[in-house]
Amino acid sequence: MRDPICIGLDLAWSPNHPSGIAVIKGVTSGGKVMGGILTDSRILQTDQEISNYILQQGGEAPWVVVAVDAPLWVPNPSGQRRAETELNQIFRVYQAGAHPSNRQRLSYGGKVRGESLIANLAEGGFVYRASIQPDWVGRQLTEVYPHPAMVALFGLQRTLKYKAKPQRPWAERQQAWQDYQQHLNQLGESDPWLRGQQSLLAKKVEDRRGRALKNYEDQVDALMCAYIALYGLRWGSQRCRTFGDVEEGSIFTPIPSSLWRVGESSPFDGSTGGGDQQQDPRLVDVDGACLQGNANHAISS
Repeated sequence: MRDPICIGLDLAWSPNHPSGIAVIKGVTSGGKVMGGILTDSRILQTDQEISNYILQQGGEAPWVVVAVDAPLWVPNPSGQRRAETELNQIFRVYQAGAHPSNRQRLSYGGKVRGESLIANLAEGGFVYRASIQPDWVGRQLTEVYPHPAMVALFGLQRTLKYKAKPQRPWAERQQAWQDYQQHLNQLGESDPWLRGQQSLLAKKVEDRRGRALKNYEDQVDALMCAYIALYGLRWGSQRCRTFGDVEEGSIFTPIPSSLWRVGESSPFDGSTGGGDQQQDPRLVDVDGACLQGNANHAISS
Protein backbone atom coordinates (compact mmCIF):
# COMPACT_ATOMS: atom_id res chain seq x y z
CA MET A 1 0.00 0.00 0.00
CA ARG A 2 1.19 3.50 -0.84
CA ASP A 3 2.09 5.92 1.95
CA PRO A 4 -0.56 8.47 2.96
CA ILE A 5 -0.69 12.10 1.91
CA CYS A 6 -1.70 14.59 4.61
CA ILE A 7 -2.88 18.00 3.44
CA GLY A 8 -3.43 20.77 5.97
CA LEU A 9 -5.66 23.70 5.05
CA ASP A 10 -6.07 26.85 7.12
CA LEU A 11 -9.21 27.90 5.26
CA ALA A 12 -10.28 31.53 5.52
CA TRP A 13 -13.97 31.79 6.38
CA SER A 14 -14.38 34.35 3.59
CA PRO A 15 -13.24 33.76 -0.02
CA ASN A 16 -12.03 37.36 0.00
CA HIS A 17 -9.03 36.35 2.11
CA PRO A 18 -6.09 34.02 1.34
CA SER A 19 -5.74 30.56 2.86
CA GLY A 20 -2.63 28.59 3.83
CA ILE A 21 -2.07 25.02 2.68
CA ALA A 22 0.67 22.47 3.40
CA VAL A 23 1.42 18.91 2.32
CA ILE A 24 3.08 16.17 4.37
CA LYS A 25 3.96 12.89 2.69
CA GLY A 26 3.55 10.17 5.26
CA VAL A 27 6.10 7.41 5.82
CA THR A 28 4.93 3.97 6.89
CA SER A 29 6.70 0.89 8.19
CA GLY A 30 5.03 -2.44 8.77
CA GLY A 31 1.70 -0.91 7.84
CA LYS A 32 1.96 1.83 10.49
CA VAL A 33 2.47 5.53 9.99
CA MET A 34 5.80 6.42 11.56
CA GLY A 35 6.38 9.98 10.36
CA GLY A 36 6.13 12.40 7.50
CA ILE A 37 7.99 14.92 5.35
CA LEU A 38 6.76 18.43 4.56
CA THR A 39 6.93 18.71 0.77
CA ASP A 40 5.07 21.94 0.02
CA SER A 41 3.56 25.01 1.68
CA ARG A 42 1.88 27.95 -0.02
CA ILE A 43 -0.91 30.52 -0.07
CA LEU A 44 -4.04 30.11 -2.20
CA GLN A 45 -7.25 32.09 -2.33
CA THR A 46 -10.19 31.02 -4.48
CA ASP A 47 -12.25 27.88 -3.91
CA GLN A 48 -11.23 26.62 -7.34
CA GLU A 49 -7.53 27.13 -6.66
CA ILE A 50 -7.78 25.25 -3.40
CA SER A 51 -9.79 22.35 -4.83
CA ASN A 52 -7.52 22.03 -7.87
CA TYR A 53 -4.42 22.01 -5.68
CA ILE A 54 -5.79 19.29 -3.40
CA LEU A 55 -6.81 17.14 -6.35
CA GLN A 56 -3.39 17.65 -7.95
CA GLN A 57 -1.50 16.76 -4.78
CA GLY A 58 -3.73 13.77 -4.14
CA GLY A 59 -3.41 12.50 -7.69
CA GLU A 60 -4.54 8.88 -7.85
CA ALA A 61 -3.36 8.11 -4.32
CA PRO A 62 -5.88 5.98 -2.41
CA TRP A 63 -4.92 7.38 1.02
CA VAL A 64 -5.30 11.15 1.36
CA VAL A 65 -6.38 13.06 4.45
CA VAL A 66 -7.31 16.74 4.19
CA ALA A 67 -7.37 18.35 7.65
CA VAL A 68 -9.20 21.68 7.53
CA ASP A 69 -9.14 24.45 10.12
CA ALA A 70 -12.62 25.80 9.31
CA PRO A 71 -16.18 24.59 9.82
CA LEU A 72 -16.95 21.93 7.22
CA TRP A 73 -20.55 21.18 8.15
CA VAL A 74 -22.85 23.80 9.69
CA PRO A 75 -26.55 22.85 9.77
CA ASN A 76 -27.51 25.26 12.58
CA PRO A 77 -28.76 28.72 11.52
CA SER A 78 -27.64 30.37 14.78
CA GLY A 79 -25.89 29.64 18.06
CA GLN A 80 -23.11 27.08 18.05
CA ARG A 81 -22.75 23.44 17.10
CA ARG A 82 -22.57 20.60 19.59
CA ALA A 83 -18.94 20.20 18.49
CA GLU A 84 -17.99 23.59 19.93
CA THR A 85 -19.97 22.99 23.12
CA GLU A 86 -18.27 19.63 23.77
CA LEU A 87 -14.79 20.83 22.87
CA ASN A 88 -15.09 23.94 25.03
CA GLN A 89 -16.00 21.84 28.08
CA ILE A 90 -12.55 20.27 27.87
CA PHE A 91 -10.32 22.99 26.42
CA ARG A 92 -11.71 26.29 27.73
CA VAL A 93 -9.47 25.93 30.79
CA TYR A 94 -6.50 26.08 28.40
CA GLN A 95 -7.93 29.18 26.65
CA ALA A 96 -8.36 26.93 23.61
CA GLY A 97 -12.12 27.04 23.19
CA ALA A 98 -13.69 27.26 19.73
CA HIS A 99 -15.68 30.20 18.37
CA PRO A 100 -19.38 29.57 17.65
CA SER A 101 -20.12 28.28 14.14
CA ASN A 102 -23.49 28.97 12.53
CA ARG A 103 -24.85 29.73 9.08
CA GLN A 104 -25.56 33.35 9.94
CA ARG A 105 -21.87 33.96 10.67
CA LEU A 106 -20.37 31.77 7.97
CA SER A 107 -22.58 32.07 4.89
CA TYR A 108 -21.24 34.02 1.92
CA GLY A 109 -23.61 34.16 -1.01
CA GLY A 110 -25.79 31.62 0.76
CA LYS A 111 -22.96 29.06 1.06
CA VAL A 112 -20.67 27.95 3.85
CA ARG A 113 -17.18 27.69 2.41
CA GLY A 114 -16.31 24.41 4.08
CA GLU A 115 -19.45 22.78 2.72
CA SER A 116 -18.56 23.98 -0.77
CA LEU A 117 -15.15 22.36 -0.37
CA ILE A 118 -16.80 19.03 0.48
CA ALA A 119 -18.94 19.28 -2.65
CA ASN A 120 -16.03 20.34 -4.89
CA LEU A 121 -13.81 17.45 -3.78
CA ALA A 122 -16.52 14.79 -3.99
CA GLU A 123 -15.70 14.31 -7.68
CA GLY A 124 -12.21 13.27 -6.61
CA GLY A 125 -13.57 10.58 -4.29
CA PHE A 126 -13.20 12.59 -1.08
CA VAL A 127 -15.70 12.07 1.73
CA TYR A 128 -16.33 14.09 4.88
CA ARG A 129 -15.42 12.07 7.98
CA ALA A 130 -15.53 13.15 11.60
CA SER A 131 -12.42 11.22 12.70
CA ILE A 132 -9.00 10.26 11.40
CA GLN A 133 -8.14 6.63 12.12
CA PRO A 134 -5.15 4.37 11.33
CA ASP A 135 -7.38 1.56 10.08
CA TRP A 136 -9.40 3.54 7.53
CA VAL A 137 -7.73 3.99 4.15
CA GLY A 138 -9.43 6.37 1.75
CA ARG A 139 -9.72 9.98 0.65
CA GLN A 140 -11.27 12.16 3.33
CA LEU A 141 -11.81 15.67 4.67
CA THR A 142 -11.92 16.23 8.42
CA GLU A 143 -12.37 19.41 10.42
CA VAL A 144 -9.58 20.11 12.91
CA TYR A 145 -8.68 22.93 15.29
CA PRO A 146 -5.00 23.77 15.87
CA HIS A 147 -5.27 25.49 19.28
CA PRO A 148 -6.37 22.46 21.34
CA ALA A 149 -3.99 20.33 19.27
CA MET A 150 -1.09 22.58 20.30
CA VAL A 151 -2.12 22.27 23.94
CA ALA A 152 -2.09 18.49 23.62
CA LEU A 153 0.99 18.00 21.44
CA PHE A 154 3.20 20.67 23.00
CA GLY A 155 2.16 20.12 26.63
CA LEU A 156 0.90 23.68 27.05
CA GLN A 157 -1.06 25.09 29.98
CA ARG A 158 -2.59 27.73 27.69
CA THR A 159 -2.55 28.56 24.00
CA LEU A 160 0.33 30.38 22.34
CA LYS A 161 -0.50 34.08 21.89
CA TYR A 162 1.00 34.63 18.43
CA LYS A 163 -2.09 35.95 16.68
CA ALA A 164 -2.92 39.66 16.38
CA LYS A 165 -5.46 40.75 19.00
CA PRO A 166 -6.41 44.17 20.39
CA GLN A 167 -4.13 45.20 23.24
CA ARG A 168 -1.75 42.30 22.64
CA PRO A 169 1.82 43.63 22.63
CA TRP A 170 4.06 42.86 19.66
CA ALA A 171 6.77 41.61 22.04
CA GLU A 172 4.37 38.99 23.44
CA ARG A 173 3.49 37.86 19.92
CA GLN A 174 7.16 37.60 18.94
CA GLN A 175 7.92 35.39 21.94
CA ALA A 176 4.91 33.22 21.17
CA TRP A 177 6.07 32.88 17.59
CA GLN A 178 9.50 31.73 18.73
CA ASP A 179 7.87 29.14 20.97
CA TYR A 180 5.55 27.99 18.16
CA GLN A 181 8.43 27.57 15.71
CA GLN A 182 10.52 25.75 18.30
CA HIS A 183 7.70 23.33 19.15
CA LEU A 184 7.12 22.54 15.47
CA ASN A 185 10.83 21.96 14.89
CA GLN A 186 10.91 19.59 17.86
CA LEU A 187 8.32 17.39 16.14
CA GLY A 188 11.33 15.89 14.41
CA GLU A 189 11.79 13.81 17.57
CA SER A 190 8.11 13.08 18.16
CA ASP A 191 5.92 10.10 17.35
CA PRO A 192 5.07 10.46 14.54
CA TRP A 193 8.18 12.37 13.52
CA LEU A 194 8.21 15.28 11.08
CA ARG A 195 10.96 16.33 8.67
CA GLY A 196 11.32 19.12 6.11
CA GLN A 197 9.81 21.93 8.19
CA GLN A 198 13.06 23.70 9.05
CA SER A 199 13.10 26.04 6.05
CA LEU A 200 9.57 27.30 6.64
CA LEU A 201 10.16 27.71 10.37
CA ALA A 202 13.48 29.51 9.94
CA LYS A 203 11.72 32.62 8.68
CA LYS A 204 11.83 35.56 11.09
CA VAL A 205 8.47 37.03 11.99
CA GLU A 206 10.05 40.34 12.99
CA ASP A 207 10.83 40.88 9.30
CA ARG A 208 7.11 40.69 8.42
CA ARG A 209 4.13 42.94 8.99
CA GLY A 210 0.56 43.14 7.78
CA ARG A 211 -0.42 40.75 5.01
CA ALA A 212 3.08 39.24 4.76
CA LEU A 213 2.92 38.15 8.41
CA LYS A 214 -0.66 36.91 8.07
CA ASN A 215 0.28 34.81 5.02
CA TYR A 216 3.16 33.29 6.96
CA GLU A 217 0.86 32.58 9.91
CA ASP A 218 -1.62 30.83 7.61
CA GLN A 219 1.13 28.63 6.14
CA VAL A 220 2.45 27.61 9.57
CA ASP A 221 -1.07 26.91 10.81
CA ALA A 222 -1.65 24.79 7.70
CA LEU A 223 1.47 22.80 8.60
CA MET A 224 -0.04 22.28 12.05
CA CYS A 225 -3.26 21.00 10.44
CA ALA A 226 -1.32 18.58 8.24
CA TYR A 227 0.52 17.24 11.29
CA ILE A 228 -2.79 16.72 13.10
CA ALA A 229 -3.79 14.49 10.19
CA LEU A 230 -0.49 12.60 10.43
CA TYR A 231 -0.93 12.22 14.19
CA GLY A 232 -4.45 10.92 13.72
CA LEU A 233 -3.22 8.31 11.26
CA ARG A 234 -0.63 7.22 13.81
CA TRP A 235 -2.77 7.14 16.97
CA GLY A 236 -6.47 7.53 16.10
CA SER A 237 -8.90 7.41 19.02
CA GLN A 238 -6.19 6.24 21.42
CA ARG A 239 -4.82 9.79 21.68
CA CYS A 240 -7.42 11.86 19.81
CA ARG A 241 -11.13 12.61 20.07
CA THR A 242 -13.97 13.71 17.84
CA PHE A 243 -16.35 16.32 19.22
CA GLY A 244 -19.78 16.40 17.57
CA ASP A 245 -20.59 14.19 14.58
CA VAL A 246 -21.01 14.28 10.80
CA GLU A 247 -24.71 15.15 10.98
CA GLU A 248 -24.26 18.20 13.21
CA GLY A 249 -20.65 19.10 12.40
CA SER A 250 -17.51 17.79 14.06
CA ILE A 251 -14.04 18.77 15.28
CA PHE A 252 -11.17 16.26 15.54
CA THR A 253 -8.16 16.95 17.74
CA PRO A 254 -5.39 15.30 19.74
CA ILE A 255 -5.99 15.49 23.50
CA PRO A 256 -3.61 15.90 26.47
CA SER A 257 -1.82 12.76 27.63
CA SER A 258 -3.73 12.78 30.93
CA LEU A 259 -6.88 12.04 28.92
CA TRP A 260 -5.57 9.27 26.67
CA ARG A 261 -7.43 5.98 26.65
CA VAL A 262 -5.18 3.40 28.24
CA GLY A 263 -6.80 0.05 28.91
CA GLU A 264 -9.67 0.33 31.37
CA SER A 265 -8.21 3.21 33.36
CA SER A 266 -9.25 5.89 30.87
CA PRO A 267 -10.96 8.92 32.42
CA PHE A 268 -13.37 8.78 29.47
CA ASP A 269 -14.72 5.28 30.00
CA GLY A 270 -17.03 6.33 32.83
CA SER A 271 -15.46 3.81 35.20
CA THR A 272 -16.26 4.17 38.89
CA GLY A 273 -14.31 1.14 40.02
CA GLY A 274 -16.75 -1.55 38.98
CA GLY A 275 -19.90 -2.41 37.08
CA ASP A 276 -20.79 -1.35 33.57
CA GLN A 277 -18.73 1.39 31.96
CA GLN A 278 -20.32 4.25 30.08
CA GLN A 279 -18.43 6.64 27.85
CA ASP A 280 -18.39 10.31 28.81
CA PRO A 281 -21.04 11.87 26.53
CA ARG A 282 -18.80 14.89 25.90
CA LEU A 283 -16.52 12.72 23.79
CA VAL A 284 -18.07 10.92 20.88
CA ASP A 285 -16.19 8.84 18.33
CA VAL A 286 -18.00 8.39 15.05
CA ASP A 287 -15.55 6.10 13.31
CA GLY A 288 -16.79 5.00 9.94
CA ALA A 289 -19.43 7.70 9.53
CA CYS A 290 -19.04 9.89 6.49
CA LEU A 291 -20.82 12.15 4.07
CA GLN A 292 -19.88 12.40 0.40
CA GLY A 293 -20.36 15.77 -1.20
CA ASN A 294 -24.04 16.59 -1.55
CA ALA A 295 -25.02 13.02 -2.40
CA ASN A 296 -25.93 11.90 1.10
CA HIS A 297 -26.74 15.15 2.86
CA ALA A 298 -28.38 18.23 1.41
CA ILE A 299 -26.60 21.51 2.14
CA SER A 300 -29.21 24.06 3.16
CA SER A 301 -28.76 27.74 2.48
